[in-house]
Amino acid sequence: MTTAPGRRSSTFTRLLRHGFTDPSAAERLLDLDVLASVRSDPVLLEALGATADPDLALRGLVRIVESETESERQVLLGTLVTAKPLRDRLLGVLGSSEALGDHLARHPRDWQALVTYEAIDLNPGVAEFESGLAEAVDPDSLRVAYRRCLLTLAARDVCGTTDLAQTAAELADLATATLRAALAIARTAAPEDAARCRLAVIAMGKCGGRELNYVSDVDVIFVGEAREGVDETRAMQSATRLAAHMMRICSETTVEGAIWEVDANLRPEGRNGPLVRTLSSHLAYYQRWAKTWEFQALLKARAVAGDPELGAEYVQAVSPLVWGAADRENFVPDVQKMRRRVVDNIPAHRIERELKLGPGGLRDVEFAVQLLQLVHGRNDTTLHSGSTLEALRALAAGGYVGRADAAQLDEAYRFLRSMEHRIQLYRLRRTHLVPEDEADLRRLGRSLGMRTDPVAELNKAWKRHASVVRRLHEKIFYQPLLDAVAQLAPAESRLSAKAAAHRLEALGYADPAAALRHLEALSSGVSRKAAIQRTLLPVLLGWFADSADPDAGLLGFRKVSDALGKTPWYLRLLRDEGAAAENLARVLSAGRLAPDLLMRAPEAVAILGDPGGLAPRTRAHLEQEVLAAVGRAGDAESAVAVVRGVRRRELFRTTAADLIGSYGTEDNPAEQDHGALVDRVGSAVTDLNAATIAGALRAAVRERWGDTLPTRFAVIGMGRFGGHELSYGSDADVLFVHRPREGVGDEEAARAANTVISEMRRLLQLPTADPPLLIDADLRPEGKSGPLVRTLKSYEVYYRRWSLAWESQALLRAEPVAGDEALGRDFIELIDPLRYPAEGLGEDAVREIRRLKARMESERMPRGADPTLHAKLGRGGLSDVEWTVQLMQLRHGWAEPGLRTTRTREALTAAVAAGLIPAEDAQTLDEAWVLATRVRNAVMLVRGRPGDTFPTDPREMTAVGRYLGYEPGHVGDMLDDYRRITRRARAVVDERFYGAAA
Repeated sequence: MTTAPGRRSSTFTRLLRHGFTDPSAAERLLDLDVLASVRSDPVLLEALGATADPDLALRGLVRIVESETESERQVLLGTLVTAKPLRDRLLGVLGSSEALGDHLARHPRDWQALVTYEAIDLNPGVAEFESGLAEAVDPDSLRVAYRRCLLTLAARDVCGTTDLAQTAAELADLATATLRAALAIARTAAPEDAARCRLAVIAMGKCGGRELNYVSDVDVIFVGEAREGVDETRAMQSATRLAAHMMRICSETTVEGAIWEVDANLRPEGRNGPLVRTLSSHLAYYQRWAKTWEFQALLKARAVAGDPELGAEYVQAVSPLVWGAADRENFVPDVQKMRRRVVDNIPAHRIERELKLGPGGLRDVEFAVQLLQLVHGRNDTTLHSGSTLEALRALAAGGYVGRADAAQLDEAYRFLRSMEHRIQLYRLRRTHLVPEDEADLRRLGRSLGMRTDPVAELNKAWKRHASVVRRLHEKIFYQPLLDAVAQLAPAESRLSAKAAAHRLEALGYADPAAALRHLEALSSGVSRKAAIQRTLLPVLLGWFADSADPDAGLLGFRKVSDALGKTPWYLRLLRDEGAAAENLARVLSAGRLAPDLLMRAPEAVAILGDPGGLAPRTRAHLEQEVLAAVGRAGDAESAVAVVRGVRRRELFRTTAADLIGSYGTEDNPAEQDHGALVDRVGSAVTDLNAATIAGALRAAVRERWGDTLPTRFAVIGMGRFGGHELSYGSDADVLFVHRPREGVGDEEAARAANTVISEMRRLLQLPTADPPLLIDADLRPEGKSGPLVRTLKSYEVYYRRWSLAWESQALLRAEPVAGDEALGRDFIELIDPLRYPAEGLGEDAVREIRRLKARMESERMPRGADPTLHAKLGRGGLSDVEWTVQLMQLRHGWAEPGLRTTRTREALTAAVAAGLIPAEDAQTLDEAWVLATRVRNAVMLVRGRPGDTFPTDPREMTAVGRYLGYEPGHVGDMLDDYRRITRRARAVVDERFYGAAA
């Protein structure tokens, strides 16, 4: 073809119009002599233009005809232009699969397999595929025959003769025939082994479910038995050799490529277990050791090759175990663990292209369907199918899944699987990644029938279907529960009460009857409120089930909803503010403390929907709020009632932020810096208690004296209070100091100071719905025997004459928290020489502190407590770390300004900077201190009351574990880790506090 320079030929224009992306290259190919007889035939151009990739189809055609003799070439080209069925099938395959084009170039006569289809060719089964593989006698000939069969199968697929489910079933049947052929080759190669044993091949996974991909590992399990008169050990050795040879025949790469990997890792004990077991050995393992996921895998088990009777015996024997898995002791925690998406091992840059494991991917549909089968299949045999789509239809027919939801999932799953098939068909490689290249996306879109703008249409459809799966993945577990209790659609099949209870049990609800009552109360009726609840609850129930105590979460939600259901903003907040509903679910189901705080003032739920709502308020902000409230109140009791209400609200804010940070949400993973979490809680609770005391002090003064107390008065925080390290259950350790105002006598000033202390304590402990704040002044000079409050001068005299080493140590944490700021500064100036003595602490004082610590370890540990698990006084716990740090402060604080801090972690960092302790030892102490602090916080959050040891109740222990980052079933790991971390810390304490290094 020649055209004038600068002008495009009419062929070029036609090629462009027919979908070629490189018309110039296509024009050169059409000009080749081998295509002379057909190059101007419009039928050929039309057919090429109808393929997924016209350029690829034309290149493949040229490679075939160039591989043939002249006579063969004319037969092919003549048939191609005269027989539309062949034209569509051959060019359709060539335009979709470069790999099958390569096969046809190596074996050009194989195109004849596409010429005619008898009726049986349209729906071939295992027998037809076995016939197609019958002449294969070695791995190479098996590969050629396999690809020839695959060629006909792919042709039916790309031409639309078969739908997705039929194609997947045919691929599984072809795999079955291939396994049989491979086993026959292995038997022929080792007839003595074949004579000693019976061997059955059980297909698992997608092959077992007759829903295989074009390129997928074929999962199998091998079962063997000795033939009569043969020693079992020798028979199993023979069976193992046969099985291994069969796997190599399929998996190894030869000059004809590979077929697919045969994977036997789903067998008992995985790759560590024997490749072949007897039936009795399989059953012994499943009855004693198997995990829930193994029964989930067995759901698709199907005998496909080898001894058919032995295969049938295996399937029949394991079936009762599969359908009884939901009654096993560990089913619920296993399910909770399995339901959590495992995408951590997917690189971040790939997760959005993952068709299988990414959000809204194929795994979401398959897992949800299989889990519902396990839960309800024990009582309904119609659910006993290995096929995802068949099982989904059966679940809908039985009312276990809503029909509309099932239809949407069916459509989405078919589309995503079709994408996966077309992606794999191109190069016959195992992949689940959507390509990034524009040309690959264009081919993929066109292969799915998208011709106007294939790339844009494909991306839009893919995102839409993935979004449907994401939305329905959790909903299908819970929507039928609501349908069962709401009873709004009489014609719809719905769960029975027994089936609903089974499902709730499987999802972790300990009292399914109560849960159903709560659901009925929340969602029944035709009101707008009930309609919104029915929208919210499917998702909320999933979040509750993801916690350690789903029942408490649902009960708490019902209580909050009962309290706020009539307010216009509550349900709107949960429906419209995405984070609010998930945050509420996490808070309500994580333990008792946060829900108790919320129930006393449910309107605080608004905090959870405010983007900045979980950030702690500063001390200045809190003091401004409480002092303003005190100024507006009519008397001290009403003033402090408001102050305590603020404290309750802020405690809820802090607990909510802590829980959400520790658990994480779908959009924000759990906080990995546990030290930062501990510091935030300690600072927030400290600031809150300081502001509360400031408010109570102001209220007590105003009630009796107006604006001015006869004596200047300051509250000094001690212990964790002064160190900004308060936990939820901590008392407020304080000292009180006063200085009489000018003209006021000492007796009057002391009486005023004692009166205001007494009133503050009374006000902060009045029986109300708000949690009390206990003020503990036992660290004062002379302890409980000494006066409750002293003048600054009295402190000076006492410390100069009577102060002991332990008091200097206690003063390391002293910091003013409320009252007269100047007096507070003067107190700090007074005690600095005591807590940071010039030239450091003397050796006698050091020995005294060590003796005191040793005595405390032996005397103060509660009777019966495990010293390896006591967070405060136990081995490597808070006391060990803090005393070690404080000894360094007492000895070196005079010379190292960085050590002059009330905070343990800051002092430890400063000690490293000063070269007083190796960084590795400091890290060991810090890790143990943070962990022990988190354990105490967790116990308070879970039980609603303080504690220094792990709870004994299994559910509470699990909840503590979840807060600390351990999945259900890993409580033992949590305790082992705690002991290991604190044991290492104690070794550092022994060296740095008691030993020569100190």
